[in-house]
Amino acid sequence: MTSMPAAERLGSHIKRAEKALNATKHAVLKPAGLTVPQYAALLVLAERPGISAAGLARACAVTPPTMNTVLKNLQERGLIERTPHQWHRNVLETSLTEEGKAVMADADARAVRVERALAAEFTAEERESLTDLLGRCVDLLEAVRPD
Repeated sequence: MTSMPAAERLGSHIKRAEKALNATKHAVLKPAGLTVPQYAALLVLAERPGISAAGLARACAVTPPTMNTVLKNLQERGLIERTPHQWHRNVLETSLTEEGKAVMADADARAVRVERALAAEFTAEERESLTDLLGRCVDLLEAVRPD
């Protein structure tokens, strides 16, 4: 098999873009006192209050142990509360506290500025095309991934 130069490897370009996005979001979220994974968890919780830790881990694309660490840190800061589910006592429902909602609003405004700046770099047609192309990448990679 022939080697492929790094410049021709699409995965390298996707990784660079992801790394730049994460580094920028990390920098803008720092004044809000959140990490990118904590922000991601709060964002999902704002949209889906009561979601379980397992569901939250899936939604944020992290492992359950990683999510448990994120939730522990958020709970210690008083940003979330975890209460037993009404019917399933072994399941904890997670929701934002009032302070969590305020921190989330600040952090989200910061993250949205990054997303808007990124979107503004492209025309509407380019954004749609990029979204479609990245979706095709995901579809292909999921199809060829060994079980």
